[in-house]
Amino acid sequence: MSKPVKEGFQIPQPIRADGAGATDPGPRDVLRDLENPNMLVPPATDAGLIPNMKFSFSDAHMQLNHGGWSREVTVRELPVAKTLAGVNMRLTPGGVRELHWHQQAEWAYMLTGKARITAVDEKGRNFIDDVGEGDLWYFPPGIPHSIQGLEEGCEFLLVFDDGNFSDLNTLSISDWFAHTPPDVLAVNFGVDESAFENIPSGQVYIFQDKVPGSLTSLEIESPYGSVPRSFKHRLLAQTPEVMPGGSVRIVDSSNFPVSVTVAAALVELKPGGMRELHWHPNQDEWQYYLSGQARMTVFGGNGSARTFDYRAGDVGYVPFAYGHYIQNTGEETVWFLEMFKSDRFADVSLNQWMALTPRELVRDNLHAGPQLLDSLHKRKRPVVSS
Repeated sequence: MSKPVKEGFQIPQPIRADGAGATDPGPRDVLRDLENPNMLVPPATDAGLIPNMKFSFSDAHMQLNHGGWSREVTVRELPVAKTLAGVNMRLTPGGVRELHWHQQAEWAYMLTGKARITAVDEKGRNFIDDVGEGDLWYFPPGIPHSIQGLEEGCEFLLVFDDGNFSDLNTLSISDWFAHTPPDVLAVNFGVDESAFENIPSGQVYIFQDKVPGSLTSLEIESPYGSVPRSFKHRLLAQTPEVMPGGSVRIVDSSNFPVSVTVAAALVELKPGGMRELHWHPNQDEWQYYLSGQARMTVFGGNGSARTFDYRAGDVGYVPFAYGHYIQNTGEETVWFLEMFKSDRFADVSLNQWMALTPRELVRDNLHAGPQLLDSLHKRKRPVVSS
């Protein structure tokens, strides 16, 4: 039930179709309510005290630099998200995320544009490559690396295997130089102290530079060779599992061997499509929505369930083993990433579990009739369609 304001627009009210609720005369943020219809008017099946499992990058602090920007979602913004943290970053053409390293592993998905990534491992083996839209990279903890925007610049999502992580608290080459006495630097590099007169006074983080030349023109051959396991994976080039309601691409250490602490799935939900009722038996799930409009209901047991609405740029979260499903609620395709602090992707399908359990047991447990029992599938279908 809603109050007409002008043609084509209505103010939503917290009143369910069964009559529960009442009008909200304000003060209120109507635009926010319009973005969260299932939080304003929860389904009758929602109950209990499920914590907040949504945060938008649009509500995160923007770190602006010459050469790009960044913003992050950590436990500070989304307290339930303890296993993973995310950073959304943009680099201009030539913009550089400076030479640095982390105590955490870095997993990344390229959203738009192209970038050059470099790294050197502990044995002196190097890696230099270009990444484009739909590509991934993964740098193990402690591996020094850099990222630079190419001709059109780039935007990407970084995911770190610790919910407390902050990208502004990393180990950077400029920061270390600035906090090391010049005489020590001189001895270390075998040069005069004057070589360090112009070093930055603190962490540079992101800076503007020229667009680099071609890969071949900048190739550096290490006497120890290149890294044995590539830090890059072309996820969009991977053959998807296609279903009537969409598709799924799964990436973990089985097909991206270096990625031993982050597993992921890229899910497509066409209009009317739904990520089936399921749960994950190995880790919490951290989500990033790339396009479209979706809603997710999370079931936490003991009569608790809660529904959330998501749009592009939103982060979702599901605690370990909580049941959930995700529906496309719009007219365009929903694309989202689901990520896990694990070396493998794993999920349990409610449909498949029931299909592989004695029929009589399922029937008696749920008072189920032949229509439901005959519809069960022994093979998993991650995406279904209405």
